[in-house]
Amino acid sequence: MTIKTKAFFKVNLAKMKKSCPLATMPEQYIGLKEMINKQVEVAQPVLTEEQMEQITFTLIEALHTNKQVYLTYYKKGQCITEKELIQFVDSLGNLFVFIDEVFELKNKMKLSELIDVRFM
Repeated sequence: MTIKTKAFFKVNLAKMKKSCPLATMPEQYIGLKEMINKQVEVAQPVLTEEQMEQITFTLIEALHTNKQVYLTYYKKGQCITEKELIQFVDSLGNLFVFIDEVFELKNKMKLSELIDVRFM
């Protein structure tokens, strides 16, 4: 009788795994995720010339003193702040290079994407 019970549970367990009604509609999850992301989106802040100059000066100072900074930048509707080490600044080319603290990889970014730069 115990053999029949084990077999009964195995069959019912297999049926339960197959019948997951919410997991059969991945399109709904994708749609919900997109709606949530759109609600969280913010518009890119517009900086004045004075603010852009201050950001550039702070980047150059961080480059020469080899200090880490908090970079706040705009990407895909979000303002992201990360701790970075500046490696190269080209204010005329609107570009700078930094090393990511987490993965220690070189990254390039446009100066126009920056919102704020602060020393730690």
